[in-house]
Amino acid sequence: MTLPAELLQQRLLAPSILSADFSRLGEEVATVLAAGVRLIHVDVMDGHFVPNITIGPPVVASLAPLVHEAGAFVDAHLMINEPDRYLEAFGRAGADGLSVHVEACPHLHRTLTRIRELGMRAGVALNPATDLALLGEAVLFCDYVLVMSVNPGFGGQTFIPESLDKIRRLRALLPAQAALEVDGGVDRGNIVRLRDAGANWFVAGSAVFGGGDARVQVSVLQELIAGAA
Repeated sequence: MTLPAELLQQRLLAPSILSADFSRLGEEVATVLAAGVRLIHVDVMDGHFVPNITIGPPVVASLAPLVHEAGAFVDAHLMINEPDRYLEAFGRAGADGLSVHVEACPHLHRTLTRIRELGMRAGVALNPATDLALLGEAVLFCDYVLVMSVNPGFGGQTFIPESLDKIRRLRALLPAQAALEVDGGVDRGNIVRLRDAGANWFVAGSAVFGGGDARVQVSVLQELIAGAA
């Protein structure tokens, strides 16, 4: 499946399975889907680009039918070296959006073009210290930009407050139809400020799965990003 264009401009919560209970991952994902989530965020790490190893295409393939059956989509974030080697594998596994790091892609235009050719939305991810200038012409060839508001590699980190200004500046650079995603330390305490700065996709891991009823956490966060609270 391909993410519909209209979702790129909507405010969406994207629970990150990195913080879910992997012993019952399908159940955890089903719970947030039942609460109305439209994006499931999958953090892929290789132990080289970031100091952690997580999951790959097989887990995406196991979750994608459940996600698609609910009318939702898989948002995969590749925090890996040489991402071009794995684009086809994630496409076959059922990813609907695929973001790659500008720091890991020497030929970013080619990578983004290939992601789109494979039927997925193409995203560019930026580390906290990466200058927005490195995006350059890539904004013309991607569907969304993901701003890391923590250093990538582990869940549960503290939000970097300077990310707010970076999001404001990026929103002014992006085409109106492009989504602006934020990932890292997103919670009830900062999600409204992130929304007001211009983000419209919000990755939340421990804020959703970190304790209590995930359905309640989803409901609260969705109300906040919608402006209802």
